[in-house]
Amino acid sequence: MPFSRVIGQDTPVDVLRRALRSGKTAHAYLFEGIEGCGKRTTALAFVEAAFCDRDDGCGTCPSCRKMATLQHPDLHLVEPDGAFIKIDQIRDLQRELVLRPIETPLKACIIRDADRLNPAAGNALLKTLEEPPGNALMILLTTNLDGVLPTVRSRCQLLRFAPLPERLIEEQLIAAGRDQAAARLAASLAGGSLGKALEEDEGVTVDRAGLLERLRTLSLSDTASLFAAAEEMAADREQAMEQLEVLTSLLRDVLLIQGGSNAVINRDILPLLENEAARLSRERNLERINHTTEARQALMRNANPRLTLDVLLMRLAG
Repeated sequence: MPFSRVIGQDTPVDVLRRALRSGKTAHAYLFEGIEGCGKRTTALAFVEAAFCDRDDGCGTCPSCRKMATLQHPDLHLVEPDGAFIKIDQIRDLQRELVLRPIETPLKACIIRDADRLNPAAGNALLKTLEEPPGNALMILLTTNLDGVLPTVRSRCQLLRFAPLPERLIEEQLIAAGRDQAAARLAASLAGGSLGKALEEDEGVTVDRAGLLERLRTLSLSDTASLFAAAEEMAADREQAMEQLEVLTSLLRDVLLIQGGSNAVINRDILPLLENEAARLSRERNLERINHTTEARQALMRNANPRLTLDVLLMRLAG
């Protein structure tokens, strides 16, 4: 998996390739960014290049061929076992890292969801980060930097991965066989995540017309219905976040219509969007976009879904 497989992350890739060329790679890295923006792909490309002893994998040597199938004996992958990464997983990793590499100059590990290390596992990993084996390369991945132990963060070189531009995601979806209209809509709803956009094989699953109708009927004079809607949305955190992403896209289109733009994404429900644009002012719609964005960010930080959505729907109804 060469660096050419990494899309839209030129800055972190350049940092890593310069480190490889200079022979001054850090012993531990922390890759931070949203899910599906290229962190894991970059980590695998980095390890492949390090194993190949170049600034990029050649793709043809035995080491690169084993990396392509994730069957390299000097590569160790760690991911949560259930809700957390547990101390036994870190102890197993530690035993592997102190052994001599089998086929390459170093051993490498990639730890996915480093924010889900339980306290015991995090403290165990800290000991390895403080006294790393001389031939070990450790790469931690996270979508939630605040959830990573500060002591672990401080011992890693942090690389931030930005959300991918919609245009780039749209191009990749078209190359994968999507028609342009579907690709454009999926890219706008992906939140900068190519992985998420590619996973949406059946297109958008949220009932956008129903979401607009719910938004139109929210009322502070009917709090029973409002709280019932919040309870229904809060039942599934991931689905709630998807609904808020779609709602943001819809409100953005409403804002574009209010500004006289034709660059609407959800064109298949244009009459509904135009009705919503005529119903409220541009200033009020900007407030709704801000409230929705804040609520989604709160859910990403593991805020209480029911309380977050109660507050959001009251703000949208106000």
